Amino acid sequence: MGLLSRHRYFAAAAGMTLMYAVVSLTVPKGMALAAFSDGFGTSIMLAAAAVTFNNAITRPALQRGFWATMALGFVLWSLNQVGWAYYEIVLRQDLPDPSIFDVVLFFHVVPMIAAVAWRPDWLKKDGRVYMTALNFLMLLGWWVLLYAFLVFPHEYVVWNAAFDALWYDVLYQMENGLLSVVLILAMLTSSAGWRKLYGNLLAAEVFYSVGSRLLDRAISHHAYYSGSLYDLPWVGAVLWMAATAVSARHWDLQTSDFRLHPGWKKVVPRLAMFAILSLPILGLWTIWLDPSPASIRNFRLLTVLSGMLLLGSFIFLRQFVQDHALIRLLHESRRAFDSTKSLQNQLVQKEKLASLGALVAGAAQEIDHPLTEIVNYSEQLWTQERLNDEQNGLVRKIVTQAQRSRDLVANLLRFARHAPGEKALVDLGPLLRRATQMVEWQHPGSKIQVRLSIDAELPRVWGNVNQLFQMFVEIIENAMDALQPSGGGMLLISAQRQGGEAVLEFSDTGPGIQEPLRVFDPFYTTKPVGKGTGLGLSVVYGGVEDHAGQITCHNKPEGGAVFLLKLPGATHEAARVAGASLS
Repeated sequence: MGLLSRHRYFAAAAGMTLMYAVVSLTVPKGMALAAFSDGFGTSIMLAAAAVTFNNAITRPALQRGFWATMALGFVLWSLNQVGWAYYEIVLRQDLPDPSIFDVVLFFHVVPMIAAVAWRPDWLKKDGRVYMTALNFLMLLGWWVLLYAFLVFPHEYVVWNAAFDALWYDVLYQMENGLLSVVLILAMLTSSAGWRKLYGNLLAAEVFYSVGSRLLDRAISHHAYYSGSLYDLPWVGAVLWMAATAVSARHWDLQTSDFRLHPGWKKVVPRLAMFAILSLPILGLWTIWLDPSPASIRNFRLLTVLSGMLLLGSFIFLRQFVQDHALIRLLHESRRAFDSTKSLQNQLVQKEKLASLGALVAGAAQEIDHPLTEIVNYSEQLWTQERLNDEQNGLVRKIVTQAQRSRDLVANLLRFARHAPGEKALVDLGPLLRRATQMVEWQHPGSKIQVRLSIDAELPRVWGNVNQLFQMFVEIIENAMDALQPSGGGMLLISAQRQGGEAVLEFSDTGPGIQEPLRVFDPFYTTKPVGKGTGLGLSVVYGGVEDHAGQITCHNKPEGGAVFLLKLPGATHEAARVAGASLS
């Protein structure tokens, strides 16, 4: 692509500016030139507003605020030009002085300053966005107040053309200078496409500011007329900005995480503080030093009081937003602390299981052999007929206790040698129903009501059927054992889909868990001696880990315990592959 093709929009803008210059030089002063100037100026401003508005609709979300406020600036600028066209072409008279369109022209720069200061090329956090916006709105409110304080009294209270023109020109040049400064800072702290965009807007704004100053001098010397060469700078500036807006669609406008120096972050809040502190100073100056007529002083005092009310509202809103941001940060810190604590507990639990498993594996094997011999010899002794009843009872107790010890060793070995079995695609619903029915059959006549609720869309999981079944049985038995001492109760079991996970909740109405943080520790049990080994829930915990899941427990405020089990659902692709392999 050639140079002219790459910059075709800028070439078109330069050509249209050159055409305007030719018309201005060749067409004599009069109604025809004024009509051309006003019509052409209105058209290009409305075109610039349309282009920026289109960008606000079609560009990425982070850029829309920038283009929308730029479009607002062009709309206000267009209204001023429409006013000129209406008076000069329709009414065939000069624009009155003062005019409401002077106010519109003055404030058209404000949205453009806001657009650039918003910095759409920077990533922002939500809280900082609100605080920055409020601080900037306070500065804009103060700028409007300053215009009303200095210019309005000489326009609408006591007409004074000299003071009106003086203060208007000073503030308008300051406003354009502020836009140039903001664009310079943006260009220096941006990269790639954004630097190109800010650079073009800066060049157009400087071109306009210089031309605006020359135009003001021509008006003061009665040398200006519509269509003269004094209009050429603002015509060229508008076309330049419109060409920039169109070309920006093809530029790489990437949003980046820019880390501004901490000192610069304090500039806007300090300027906002200065704006607030300046209000009493303006009021005191009006009362003690202002030589203006009483009507002007009263108007200025009313303006200052209105400004205090407006900026005071912003201060209240700013504090309100800041308080909510601090509360949100406090909640996030609390959640992060709880998550860290939970993760730490899980890591400690894994270390416990791993260390204990290594220790138990060796010890259980050594204990199992002599226990087997004790059982065998005791059974042989038991079968001898020459034992009396007392001896026979003692041997029976030895056999019972030795068998119990062997069962404990078997549990230890199962715990220590815990390894994931072969996994397949498992439907948890039928498995959960079967585990519930089996445990209910083992507690005939109990007053424990078990309610089961299974979501029809419960996802299937990758798992070992036997291992999952034993896990469900252990959790349900643990809940039933907790309900038995109180004479019964309710056990609610639910299985639901949450996102891509299968979430199982076991909630009972029993007395709750004495130490929820220790419930998965090996050998921790609150059951009577001889009723439990304290390894059941530890095995459940290990099984959940093997299935890449998570299990937690807590007590309910109204009483009872809740075990929450989360297992990742099998993906669609995994399910398809499993189905193909089974077929």
